[in-house]
Amino acid sequence: MDKKSFDIIVIGGGHAGIEAASAAARMGCSVALVTMDKNALGRMSCNPAIGGTAKGHLVREIDALGGIMGQIADKTGIQFRMLNKSKGPAVWSPRCQSDRKLYSEEAVRIIASTKNISIVESSVTDLLFENSTAVGIKTADGDDIFSKAVILSSGTFMNAIMHTGLSATTGGRFGEKSSTGITESLEKIGFTSARLKTGTPPRLMKSSVNFNLLEEQPGDENPQPFSHFTNLSKFPALPQVSCHITSTDSEVHKILKKGFELSPMFTGLIKGAGPRYCPSIEDKIVRFADKDKHQLFLEPEGLSSDEVYVNGFSTSLPAEIQMEALKKIKGLEEVEMIRPGYAVEYDFFPPHQVDSTLETKLVKGLYFAGQVNGTSGYEEAAAQGLMAGINAALKIQNKPEFVLKRSEAYIGVLIDDLVTKSTDEPYRMFTSRAEHRLLLRQDNADRRLIRFAKEFGLVDKSFAEDVDKREITIQSGINLCRKLKLHARDANEFLKSAGSSEIESTETIANLCRRPELKLADLLNLNGYDKTDTVRSLINNEKAVQQIEIDLKYEGYLKRQQEMIDKLERYEETKIPLTLNYSTLKALSTEGREKLERYKPRSIAQASRISGITPSDISILLVYLKS
Repeated sequence: MDKKSFDIIVIGGGHAGIEAASAAARMGCSVALVTMDKNALGRMSCNPAIGGTAKGHLVREIDALGGIMGQIADKTGIQFRMLNKSKGPAVWSPRCQSDRKLYSEEAVRIIASTKNISIVESSVTDLLFENSTAVGIKTADGDDIFSKAVILSSGTFMNAIMHTGLSATTGGRFGEKSSTGITESLEKIGFTSARLKTGTPPRLMKSSVNFNLLEEQPGDENPQPFSHFTNLSKFPALPQVSCHITSTDSEVHKILKKGFELSPMFTGLIKGAGPRYCPSIEDKIVRFADKDKHQLFLEPEGLSSDEVYVNGFSTSLPAEIQMEALKKIKGLEEVEMIRPGYAVEYDFFPPHQVDSTLETKLVKGLYFAGQVNGTSGYEEAAAQGLMAGINAALKIQNKPEFVLKRSEAYIGVLIDDLVTKSTDEPYRMFTSRAEHRLLLRQDNADRRLIRFAKEFGLVDKSFAEDVDKREITIQSGINLCRKLKLHARDANEFLKSAGSSEIESTETIANLCRRPELKLADLLNLNGYDKTDTVRSLINNEKAVQQIEIDLKYEGYLKRQQEMIDKLERYEETKIPLTLNYSTLKALSTEGREKLERYKPRSIAQASRISGITPSDISILLVYLKS
């Protein structure tokens, strides 16, 4: 039998796996994508939705770096909304409800048509190593497949158990088997594993829901796509639908409490920690005992599907308790349940064991991406998969590694948090985790990151050049707005109608734009100054005008954040050798030595973010590195 060999093996066909495989293949590597079901690529295990608060930022960044999640979402989205529009632009977050079936079909189509990718339909039972280097895998079919790098992105499938009440079955997703052997293979060579759990709500039959009693939640009137590459003339690609809102009440809570003694969470059957920020309904009742109701969102699973997802009602209580409680909820009095909610408990590897490239510290050429690192969510997984795929390809091609800073991207914040803080519960991205979030907005992801995608060959050069041209337009537009002046006679009537104070003589458009109630586009369209070709061109460039307006309105805040970044840059650039033996630095605190040896930070800045590392420890490290 011929020896099967590839540049890279990707284990798992979820959101992390398809991004890793797609990126590495387009960078010129031969890739084997190993999955138990080739038709399940990109399948949404839980909520059929992409984006949301902070997660939408990740999708926009993935797209700007040449990833595929945003493109798939745009082609299969059935409702698009921009969240937090009443707040500042730093927290505006795109979200879409997706057609679950079509999303996976589009993922399959993209991966199957990507040159250099071979889909291997099997389960991995063992990893192959030589001299602390990953060299391949062994499949359940008895095949050995060899490679120069391996990316593990197995999601919630490693030794996975599904729980509903006291009933437990093996499996990582409804109707799908769990994966065995990988954890044991890695533990043999020194990796540490642990258990986490996630949950999913019951699915309801749409035809049995009385939507007339519920609050309708439509999508945006003028929806915005995720992908910078989506053709606006063909967007949205599918008919748009509404979601609906209802809520639990004290009677529902009383019924649910009857099942607590049969709950795998409360009886100790589930050992793993669940997601703090997306708790089960039974967890909400216990943690928020003072609340007599919890909001629920009824979300369609697809245009041709009769399934409805009950967002906010994740549970592992017995099926009969779930059914009894659901029938007491407004609009669900006659509801039929297609299948009950359940919890999944699975293995993961605490992420202090990976480096900032997502390559493991213990084994060269082995990368971890997605829920195997303890994260929660499709978007966090996809971001890691993309970065692992890029870095594996760069390593094979003997090119410099790719690490995003916290000041460059939410992806940088995500990976730095995992590496420096690790996690013992499912990690979820929030805007509050990004200290430079005003600079890391979803609307400027292409301005921040497109140059990297161009360098790696993951985006068309002409698109990158368009972004560069727009950047020139933005900077010249800012300078132009600082020069152009409006006279009181031309501006005051408009200012009065907009609820803004009038001006006495003249004022620059830049200064007027800083007023929160005024829009730059309206100011540029006022009469009173010469509409040169440059001005007319700017007025017609909607994307540039949006960026100029944000840059002008928040100029002071942006400047302060940039000054903070520049101040910290010295620490970011002060590198620490990964081979440094901290036990020889006796002046360090005991906790400092233990934490630094465990996390092996790459820089002084990264070391300073590790919990338990004191300013004194940092000073000692600086003195040592200088000597």
